[in-house]
Amino acid sequence: MAQLTDDCFAFGGALMRIEEAVALIGERLPVLAGTEWVSLGDADGRIAAEDVPALHDVPPFANSAVDGYAVRHAALVVQGETALPVVGRLAAGASPEGREAHAGAIRIFTGAPMPAGADTVFMQEDVRREGAMVVLPAGLKRGANARAAGEDIAAGAMAIPAGRRLRPQDIALAAAAGHDRLPVRTRLRVALFSTGDELTEPGRPLEPGAIHDSNRVMLATLLNRFGVSVTNLGILRDEPAALADRIAAAAGDHDLILTSGGVSTGEEDHVKAAVEARGSLMFWRLAIKPGRPVAMGLVAGTPFVGLPGNPGAAYVTLLFVVRPLLARLGGASAVAPLGQPVRAAFAYKKKAGRREFVRASVALAADAVLEAWKYPREGAGVLSSLTESDGLVELADAVTAVAPGDILTFYPHTSLW
Repeated sequence: MAQLTDDCFAFGGALMRIEEAVALIGERLPVLAGTEWVSLGDADGRIAAEDVPALHDVPPFANSAVDGYAVRHAALVVQGETALPVVGRLAAGASPEGREAHAGAIRIFTGAPMPAGADTVFMQEDVRREGAMVVLPAGLKRGANARAAGEDIAAGAMAIPAGRRLRPQDIALAAAAGHDRLPVRTRLRVALFSTGDELTEPGRPLEPGAIHDSNRVMLATLLNRFGVSVTNLGILRDEPAALADRIAAAAGDHDLILTSGGVSTGEEDHVKAAVEARGSLMFWRLAIKPGRPVAMGLVAGTPFVGLPGNPGAAYVTLLFVVRPLLARLGGASAVAPLGQPVRAAFAYKKKAGRREFVRASVALAADAVLEAWKYPREGAGVLSSLTESDGLVELADAVTAVAPGDILTFYPHTSLW
């Protein structure tokens, strides 16, 4: 595994905007994922490690786009109908050898190769059969309903660019272009911890002052959706030496160490000191709400990110900070989430100079415009604000107030996964 230098995160600012954090990740961190070959059936969601070229033209031969009659356009009467003898028949999968349309029309079906001499296809519903003849209407353009060889993609052209997260349609194109295996990035290995003496494993009885650990389950599920391999390493207690030892032990065989909790400035927040004891840490006070306390650095050459402990803040910072980091380390092209415009159905005030993500639900108003309604409780610890909302409304750094009717950017939860 690549070892990174301790100063690769060097940054002098006290408060960092999201764009600056993401840009620094792209500038200072290399791709850590390797390359392997997988079958098409195992390629869904993987990252293309190389440009994938078409091994042949797609389609490999000129063919008909419809069921109908293939003809030579020059044989048609310019004005009025044209009657031609039907001189052959071609179905999909048949060879066009011995079938020529120079002197007549060829009955042809969708996907069948174009016969010699033919350059145009009339749809069967637009013609009239009269015995051994077919009567064709006037006005059809040369080349209509005929697909050229390589019309989709030419031999040697790039079918899939390196860095793309492969989708079903990409895999289909790879198959059409002659591939049965693809080069993909190996899955990133992420070590995942929760921190805090107050945490108890889900399902176990709660002692006084304890809460069940919900962050680790949520983060692991999201990480799985991002296509990484997660090692669930449990709960780190608030014991600085032991915490530092366990984080350092995870560095050797992982590409990223991820924790939640313990990264603020309280007396019982030990993650910053533990990481500094075994590596280097640029403590990022991100200009973001929820989620300002985010720690990022290196432990024994392995990238480390410490997320806030409140679930709402952990959720937002994973999606808008860790997701771009995973893309960079995993060799994926950075693709910003696609927001959609909505009309505010609420009033709200915020501080200038920070990006804010408001949990909201959306519905169509009477005028068919999509409206956003802010979730009534704002706390970053309110986990139900994530389950009872449809997504996040983004309020830009410069915004200080929202009034009903303002147009805002909305990210559905499902668009962020």
